Amino acid sequence: MIKQELSVEGKALRVNLNSSKYGTFAEIGAGQEVARHFFQAGGAAGTVAKTISAYDMKFSDAIYGDAGRYVSRKRLVQMMAHEFELLDERLSDARGAESTFFAFSNTVSALNYSKTNECHGWMGIRFQISPKSPYHDIILHVRMLDTDNQLQQEAIGILGVNLVYGAMLLNNNPDTFIKSLTDSLGSNRIEVDMIEFNGPEFELLDNRILCLKLAEKGLTHAVMFNELGHVVQPAENLYKKACLIERGSFRPLTKVNLDMLEKAKTQFIERDDVEPESVEVFMELTLRSLLNEGDIDYQDFIARIEVINSCGYGVLVSNYLEYFKLSSYLRRYVRNPIGLVLGLNNLADIFKEDYYSNLEGGILEAFGKLFKDNVKIYAYPIELENFERYRKQMGIGDNVETKIAEDGLITIDNLLVASNLRNLYKYIRENGFLVTIENCDRSNMNLFSRDIFQLVCNRSDGWKNCLPECVSEMIDKNNLWKE
Repeated sequence: MIKQELSVEGKALRVNLNSSKYGTFAEIGAGQEVARHFFQAGGAAGTVAKTISAYDMKFSDAIYGDAGRYVSRKRLVQMMAHEFELLDERLSDARGAESTFFAFSNTVSALNYSKTNECHGWMGIRFQISPKSPYHDIILHVRMLDTDNQLQQEAIGILGVNLVYGAMLLNNNPDTFIKSLTDSLGSNRIEVDMIEFNGPEFELLDNRILCLKLAEKGLTHAVMFNELGHVVQPAENLYKKACLIERGSFRPLTKVNLDMLEKAKTQFIERDDVEPESVEVFMELTLRSLLNEGDIDYQDFIARIEVINSCGYGVLVSNYLEYFKLSSYLRRYVRNPIGLVLGLNNLADIFKEDYYSNLEGGILEAFGKLFKDNVKIYAYPIELENFERYRKQMGIGDNVETKIAEDGLITIDNLLVASNLRNLYKYIRENGFLVTIENCDRSNMNLFSRDIFQLVCNRSDGWKNCLPECVSEMIDKNNLWKE
């Protein structure tokens, strides 16, 4: 028998009818849409201690303290902390023995009159699981995708009810909780790109895995982790920064991966339009490739994140297979220059026309999106002895002659693409969209992740010589990838 999904009104009513749940709703932006559902459902007098909406910045600062940015994680946590503390202070003696208190909060920037703002917000709930117990937090970041202000307000109201209901009744099943966030909404009205479960009962949960599940279940296209491995919200982490990103499987991260990124970084920060102190450098794992391998091995995923973190870099995990989609995603948050770091063999992929068969404009449309707004590709050369592998990836026939430089390297200057695309390639190269990474460490150019992965799994002699020292130490310490 298929279990029917509860309506938003049904969820609000079920919470209201639970006499042990009692709390506050504090909402800034997009109206008081979450509290409204609980009032309209009936029985709210047994659930709602107070609602508040401090729209004016001076009032908001006076109540919650200065936050710098009003739609931010910091403001959300201030709101939850203040309202929960008031509940505990004023009502603990009167009803603390029977009630589990909660403080729901959101701070949202819905579509403005001019339709020029980023439509997003932070939402969270601080709650007790049993009376007199320590509090727990569930925090998420949401983007509103509707193109109408009233529809965005409606979506925020529904999402808020789903969050409150999930915190009360699904907190012991994060998979079900995450899936329930889109109840009555579908997948095209909101995007949840960050989630955190914090508190004593959630200590065994890994927020990195929970965020991966957001992408896995279609609630977002990408999640981000900083160099410490903490989940971060991309818009805040990339705010007013230029960014340099290298895509790969990083299973494991090798010396050549690190050489690619660090040499590209040297060239990137020397650009006149880049401020070195405002550059975010990170690596990207493509979730699509993980899914193609079958069920995701979460421990393998964590291992990849941790070895990248050990080298001092953050990680983006996305489900964008095509580079132009990754570029479009980054430009959503980044107004400054963007650099994509690729090997020559990967550069070959973006010139395969069949990748763009689903686009009306084909490869021309894809390249228009890929190289828009100061996006450049930094390409890592390939040595002559690996040319045959390169030829197969490019689909170049035996009748094609390729001029190899005297130093034996294939670079963007002597790369051949299919004959019908050579004028397009010439345009992209001569207009500065492609940059050769210089001063590469040629001693590591013959390192390929798949080959090295087998060496690592077997702990074959010399496996550590292929990896940065910090990576081999991490693999040894955590006994990663051992058959």
